[in-house]
Amino acid sequence: MPIFDTHAHYDSNAFQADREVVLSALPAAGTGLVVDPGCDVESSRTALTLAEAFPHVYAAAGIHPSDCAGAGEAEFAALRTLCGHEKVVAVGEIGLDYYWKDNPPREFQQKVFRRQIELALELDLPVIVHDREAHGDSLAIVLEYPELRGVFHCFSGSPEMAAELLKHGWYLGFDGPITYKNAQKAPEVAAVTPLDRMVVETDAPYLTPEPFRGRRNDSRKLSYVLEKLAEWKGVSVEEMTRITWENGLRLFPKIKSREE
Repeated sequence: MPIFDTHAHYDSNAFQADREVVLSALPAAGTGLVVDPGCDVESSRTALTLAEAFPHVYAAAGIHPSDCAGAGEAEFAALRTLCGHEKVVAVGEIGLDYYWKDNPPREFQQKVFRRQIELALELDLPVIVHDREAHGDSLAIVLEYPELRGVFHCFSGSPEMAAELLKHGWYLGFDGPITYKNAQKAPEVAAVTPLDRMVVETDAPYLTPEPFRGRRNDSRKLSYVLEKLAEWKGVSVEEMTRITWENGLRLFPKIKSREE
């Protein structure tokens, strides 16, 4: 069964030297699908260019909270155009990031987040949410939109927050940090998350799992995340791979309609 990496930034400069080599090698290495989310209009366009070039790659278009300074009508119009492409399957990566002190003001991040949520609802697309040190506001904002669907990428909130999101039909993304020795909340979050609401991600080139921590990440290392989740949930790695593949297709219906 192939692996579905639901979040990887192959548009990143970290892949400048060998991007095409890496992406070309993924299917033979067991990765059947990848979603590359943009972080601003330019990177969203680059992600779409990669999706057009590689059949197993899809894109998402969005403005990341760390990159939202100056986002206005021109940027939102560009996102709308990008999201109309058949290989753009979500609005993302969007959300809130209160970790970095020099990020745009929180109120502005929230405004940009809401605008993109409203775009996703208008276009009937899921969202890919980035939530770093902003759990309360992120949860409150998405719950303002009962029809919204999507995934909390690299979920880092509490089991209680996870349960609230799951109750409203959200998916949770699990990444390399679940393999780290200091991953204290992750087993508790996995315990409350049903198998049919888990997706796996690399966030490449970031969040490389053990035993490769500190090196550049790519989709070929996602098996370590699957192994850890399978251990925690008491299923085989093969079963976890199948389940997360099917979950990814449900999360991104535009892919499902093309792949089936």
